[in-house]
Amino acid sequence: METASRSNHIGRKISRLRELKGFKQEYLAQQLGISQQAVSKLEQSENIEEEVLEKVAKILDIPAEGIKQFSEEAVLNIVATTFNSHDSSTSIAYQSSLNFNPLDKLIEAYEENKKLYERLLQVEREKNELLKGK
Repeated sequence: METASRSNHIGRKISRLRELKGFKQEYLAQQLGISQQAVSKLEQSENIEEEVLEKVAKILDIPAEGIKQFSEEAVLNIVATTFNSHDSSTSIAYQSSLNFNPLDKLIEAYEENKKLYERLLQVEREKNELLKGK
């Protein structure tokens, strides 16, 4: 029975969603025009008036129905699955992007720098020739 009542505890769901969004109770209180203590009390309430739920949902940028249906277990499952998926693809992408010798890249940069310096010298020489001609 504890699990059933816990899963329908709207205040707890709001609290978790607020935390997941990175919002503090003070922020939610400010947006709702109430005190932080009132937000704390709201988050301790098992049921919340529909009008208040709609306001909170708008602030959290989540549909009110999404708050009602929120399941921490489902979120953790999605995060775990996504993390594993991204972890392996990221490591593959990371490994494939390092298929070069850093020393070769340094030499290429040096050669490019040398070419740019030579062009700059050539332009300066041409400028000097023009100034001598006047």
